[in-house]
Amino acid sequence: MKKPRANRASTLERLREEAAGCRDCPLWEHATQTVFGEGDAHAKMMLVGEQPGDAEDRAGHPFIGPAGRILDAALADAGIDRDATYVTNAVKHFKWEPRGKRRLHKTPAQREIDACRQWLEREIGTVRPAVIVCLGATAAKSLLGPAFRITRQRGKVQRREGLPDLVPTFHPSYLLRLKDRPGEEEAHRQFVADLRIAARYLLQDESDR
Repeated sequence: MKKPRANRASTLERLREEAAGCRDCPLWEHATQTVFGEGDAHAKMMLVGEQPGDAEDRAGHPFIGPAGRILDAALADAGIDRDATYVTNAVKHFKWEPRGKRRLHKTPAQREIDACRQWLEREIGTVRPAVIVCLGATAAKSLLGPAFRITRQRGKVQRREGLPDLVPTFHPSYLLRLKDRPGEEEAHRQFVADLRIAARYLLQDESDR
């Protein structure tokens, strides 16, 4: 039975409050705060990244740093309104290691991804998107399993029982690392093309109403 539309925003707010106190893995000890998902509670497209970065950890909002700006630009190029999407991460706390005065991103371990999956699954179950865009390998593996390979499966629609169709693509931070380097333009083109594949689900959803 479908969850009533009017209840989705309040359900997400309750989940946000619950997640703020999550202690199911050690990442909370060194993070500023839990960074929960944000966006349209009735979104037909959900974007799932790996984890919050330094800027997101400090501010408490997903994809607002340099990688977020790349994502915003690519969504615009693909004709997608970010305000009409729901944006979250597979892991809700920032995992980092010190490098001088800087806090550098560190890839979450599988046990940390597993501990956080409850929140992602409950977000998916509440929003009920038509398509999920997995931004990077960690996001894709959290939903498709450890056998997923971004090099082989990027841009190809993936299906798993109990989930909407998934479109895996690069994480925007990958494009950030390519800035002013060979391959930047091609990677951006591929990233936008993958987002356009996901955008077709929005058109299909409208035609099915």
